[in-house]
This record gives sequence, structure tokens and C-alpha cells, in this order.
Amino acid sequence: MTLYLAVFVYGLCGAARGFDEGNISGNISLPSFQTRFGLNDPTKTPNQLADLKSNITSMVQLGSIGGSILAMYTVDKLGRVRALQAVCILWVVAAAIQISSSSVGQLYAGRLLEGLAIGQTTTIGPSMSEIAPSRIRGLCVSIFSGAVYFGIMLGYFVNYGCVLTVPNDSDRQWRITISLKIILAGLIFILSFLFLIESPRWLLKVNRAEEAVEKLSKLRHLPPDHPYIVAEISDINEQVLAEREATHGYNVFRKLKDIIMVKSLRYRFFVLCAMAQILGQWSGANAVTIYASQLFSFAGVVGTDQLKMSAILGVVKFVSAYISAFFFIDFLGRRKALYIGLTLQLFTILYFAIFMTIVPEASNATAVLTSSQKAAAKGALAAIFLSGTGWTFGWNNIQYLLGSELFPLKIRSFAQSLVMVLHFANQYGNSKALPVMILAMTNYGVFYFFVGIMVIGLFWCWFFLPEVAGRSLESMEEIFNLPWYVIGRKGPELCPDYSEINKISHTDSRGNTYVDHVHYNVDISKVNQEFIEDIELKQGKSDGHLFQSSSNDQLLQSTSNDGLLERES
Repeated sequence: MTLYLAVFVYGLCGAARGFDEGNISGNISLPSFQTRFGLNDPTKTPNQLADLKSNITSMVQLGSIGGSILAMYTVDKLGRVRALQAVCILWVVAAAIQISSSSVGQLYAGRLLEGLAIGQTTTIGPSMSEIAPSRIRGLCVSIFSGAVYFGIMLGYFVNYGCVLTVPNDSDRQWRITISLKIILAGLIFILSFLFLIESPRWLLKVNRAEEAVEKLSKLRHLPPDHPYIVAEISDINEQVLAEREATHGYNVFRKLKDIIMVKSLRYRFFVLCAMAQILGQWSGANAVTIYASQLFSFAGVVGTDQLKMSAILGVVKFVSAYISAFFFIDFLGRRKALYIGLTLQLFTILYFAIFMTIVPEASNATAVLTSSQKAAAKGALAAIFLSGTGWTFGWNNIQYLLGSELFPLKIRSFAQSLVMVLHFANQYGNSKALPVMILAMTNYGVFYFFVGIMVIGLFWCWFFLPEVAGRSLESMEEIFNLPWYVIGRKGPELCPDYSEINKISHTDSRGNTYVDHVHYNVDISKVNQEFIEDIELKQGKSDGHLFQSSSNDQLLQSTSNDGLLERES
């Protein structure tokens, strides 16, 4: 249970961002919120109201850009667990500022500060890829992306419940909805002390080798001298030692330089991670989430039914996100899951755009629709729900997985933070631009734009994205040293995974490794002398021992039952 509880708490970080999106989506439709912050001010022009609405909704995304930059320092300096605990405290303060807001300026300040917290969770949460066995890594990281929709669903239902139970002229209507952020932050903070396990990869990186073995043993539910633990620690430690030597004095400027100048890193960052954020965020899913109530009005839904439909949308996204996490992302692989999700999202958004083109009067609450138009309107509602399902099957997982999987340890947290900067920059631009785009391009024009982006996304997936499901994090480098034009289509086939973990073919006690058998296959010709020259093995023992090299603080292990490592004389 240790692994699963840790994954659950890390994954719950996703609810931070999700709850805000669902919460603000409903808040801007609440009469009391509109009155307090001027969203129903008759003296304002439509463009001014659109600008005010976009400022309120997008302020968290703007703050999250700063939070993602801050995470470049905090996640590596404090570790994954302590960084998350600091984020929870900041989140509580930000929520308190919003709850007590009496002016739009104070609301901006609270939401901007909340963004500083949420921006860090998108680096901390996906770091669970460092504690997950490679065979269920996609599932574990998808727990985080699925939790986004748990938060969205929660935000939608809280708004809908407050509309039904709290008078429209009372500020308590929207203050109650925001107060749930304090409860959620406090819950994650408490659970982090009870169940979170620090990343063994980070512990090895900061020279806490014995603790790394202890934590990995606890996570895998196996003894420290088990062949699987030895193999995984060996893979991690080999990479850490090589990178420690290569990154002496490796500051932020050198990391940025490497991302730009090193071919393999440049491909991973710009071609894969950056394009995934651009294509994903501009595919229209964020617009559907934040402006769900307004989109439902285009299909003829009026009054509190808009919030009810938003709540149902939250349930659909939440359920489909976890169906994808448990049954698609690791079983089908990254590419096939994205193909399926993106295709479904494309056709449903296209239907919605065609509907708004042919039946524009549906957005008029007083319009009388024919029976065929009413049937088409129901199809449009279904299209919105199914587009959310397509998003959760496809882009929703990929946008977090790529940054957490593809980069080497020396730059992983930094690169993931940069990826999340792009994520929130695009989300901010999308949230900020959409109300104006709807006015400028008409309702349906925006959705044709989204369809065009998704067509490009399908080509990008086919040509550029390699399938890395099931590979160890330490085996990624070889793929990206291939010529750029073969990486996506043939990279994994040309560069099989030769990591130590994949040499384990049998085990009597598998723990949380998802490996079913135990025989350690050693090709002695592949043994690297640099990493075993200081090992003193004690053959013939029935138990394993830990050794640490005095010269380089390297963690080394020998096991006994069949002499996992042998020193060459």
C-alpha cells in the first residue's frame, strides 16, 4: 500500500489546478459574484466585460507561470515532499485573500498568489514518475492528470449546490465555493506527512544513498538486497554518477544553453514538450472547461441548468480520465492513446462548430427551435461531453507525461518546470483570448480554429512522438541521439531498453514492481568497469550487503543468492 498511497497523495496535487478551473467557471456565472466584481455592469461595453472576465479567469494561469519558474529551484532544493508542503501553505494564504475580497484588485492578488502555488504542483505531481515502476509509470502520472478533473468536478458541483441553497444576493454564495480550497490544501498537507515517500532518485542526487535504498525498498515492498532493488538502484546510481561529473557547476544558464544547443535535449524540449503544450492547449479543451456555462448556452441551455450541465461535464471528464489512466495509457501506449483521444475530440468539436454555423439561433434564450434543431442541439451537448472524453484520453495525459519521462535526471525538474511555464503561458493566452476571439471570429469560427490545430496534432503524433511506454527513465537517451526524422516513427525499435531492470526475468517476491518472474540475466561484456571497480564482494553469503565507495560516495550493492555482481581481477 505504500506505493499506492504515495501516488494518491502526489496525484491529489492535480486537484489544485482542477478545482480552480471548475470553481471560477461557475463563479463568473453566479449573480452575487457578477454583482460584486462588475461582470453585469450595464455601463461597460461587451469588449470591456469580455476583458474583465478574461482577466479574472486567467489570473491563476498568469501566476502559475511564475510558480513553474519557482519550481525550478524549490523542487530540487527542498525535495519533492517539502516543496509540496510549502505549496499547501501558500495555497491557503491565497484562498484566504480571495474569500475576503471586496474589490476586483484584491481578487486579482489572491488568484495571482494561488497561481504561484498551483504552478509548482505541476512539477511536483508528475515527479511521481520517479517513484513509479516503469511498467505502470503512465498510470501513476495519469493519476495526477485525472485528479485535475476530480477538482473540476468538485468545483462545478460546489457552484451548483450554492446556487440552489444560497440566495443570489448574498456574497456567501461565492465565498463558500472558494473556501473549499483551504480544506483541500489542508488535506494534502496532512496526508503528505503520513504517506508521501521522497523520490529515491532525488535522494541519490543529493548524496543520501542509504536513505534512497530504504525508500525504494519501502516503495517496492521488497528487502534492500532483493535483485530488483539492486538493479533499479544500479540504473539510477549509474546515471547520477555520470551526471554528477558532467554537471559540476551546472547552473541555470548552462541548463538553458544545453536545452538549446544539445541536439537530443533540443528535440525533447522544443519538438516534443513545447509542441505538446501548444497543440494541446489550443485544441479547445481549456476553453470548454473554463467557459463551459457559456458554451452550453450556445446549445440552448439556460439559467441554473448551465451549472448543472457543467457539473455533469465534470463527472464525464473525471470518469474518462481514470478510465484512460487505468486501461489506456500503459496498455495501449502513449501514441495510440493520443490518436484515439485526439480523433474523438476533433470530430466532436467539428460537430459543435457545424451546429453553431447552421443553428446560430440556439444561443437565443427566447428562440423557438424546430424538432430537428432541438435534436441537433442535444447532439451538440453530447459533443461537448465527448470532446472532454477525447481530451482526457489524449492530450491531458501526454502534456504531463512527456516532461516527466523524457529528460535526464540532471535537468528533469528544470525542464519539467520550463514545460509547465509553456503550459500555463499557453493556457493563460487561451483563457485571456477566448472571450475576445468569440466576439471577433463569431462563436463557430473559434471552433473551426480548434479543429485545424487538432489536425496538425495528429500529424505531429505520427511523425515526431516516440513510444516510450514501459521504458526505464534511464534508457531514454539513446532514442534521442538518433537522426531527428526517425525518432518518432522508429526510435524505440532501433534502441531497445537495455537497463538493469529489464534483465530481471523472474522473482519469488515481486512486491510493487510489476515484474512476475526471477532470473537475473547478466551479459558480462556489457558490465561497465567504472562502476564496479571499488566493489568488494563477499561470495557465498545467504544475504546481501550494502557498500559505499569511499572515493566517490557511490552506492553499490551485492547480492548473494546467485552472486549478482562479480568483481573482475
